[in-house]
Amino acid sequence: MQLTDIYTLRQILHEFKIFAQKKLGQHFLVDQKALDKIIETAQLKSSDAVLEIGPGLGTLTRELSSNSKKVVAIEKDPEMIKVFKSINSDLTGVLVLQKNALTLQTDFFQKHHLKNYKLVANLPYYLTSAIIRFFLENQPKPQVMVLMVQKEVAERIVGLPPDANLLSVAVQFYGEPEIVQVVPKESFWPQPKVDSAIIKITPHQKSPHKISNEKGFFRIVRAGFGEKRKQLHNSLAGGLNLPSDKVKTALKVCKIASQRRAETLTLDEWIKIYNMLS
Repeated sequence: MQLTDIYTLRQILHEFKIFAQKKLGQHFLVDQKALDKIIETAQLKSSDAVLEIGPGLGTLTRELSSNSKKVVAIEKDPEMIKVFKSINSDLTGVLVLQKNALTLQTDFFQKHHLKNYKLVANLPYYLTSAIIRFFLENQPKPQVMVLMVQKEVAERIVGLPPDANLLSVAVQFYGEPEIVQVVPKESFWPQPKVDSAIIKITPHQKSPHKISNEKGFFRIVRAGFGEKRKQLHNSLAGGLNLPSDKVKTALKVCKIASQRRAETLTLDEWIKIYNMLS
């Protein structure tokens, strides 16, 4: 079955009387070269276990199944699961479950033997940031994350000073991201309004940063980015409810000019500020 063929997709949706739901980010990938690039980037082996989020009709799932030991696919839409199971009955080593990926607990990974797994997915745009942070912040972390995301989000994730942002700091705190390839909007059906990108994130299995309280660290970073137009000492003082003089003194000790903006700071500078203010 050629699920990258638009005519085939139309037939399947018509037969099962369902529609692609834009609110769930259901844009089907119809570009075989992009699919091949995802598989190549994930460097899948026959012994690998893969977690997929939002398999839809199974376009990516079929490729994953052919290149790994097993695939556990998480799908939120029950109607899509019915169609998936009907048209992919020939697949082996694939388990599709109706779940919310953002609520997975440790016992889920234990039950499905996903202790050492790879996360590969064509993510719904509206969930991208939340899913990336969820899997970076919780255990067990994937060996690697190979994701299709909105191009703009991919560019934010790899952003560096002077164009850093809250998402880039969060992702780069937990791992190393890189944009693998831009995928044009014409590679999807129904066609979205924007281009996408394949992004690879390699999580740190052991944190290289000396941070005693990660929640406390990100509270400071969020405060810094809370008021983008404000100088750093003002945004930190306001966001943390601290006297401006105390913040200025801390920044001076860190050798960071108080009038700088949050987007100009490196990750190491954020860590210095945290260690001083905490």
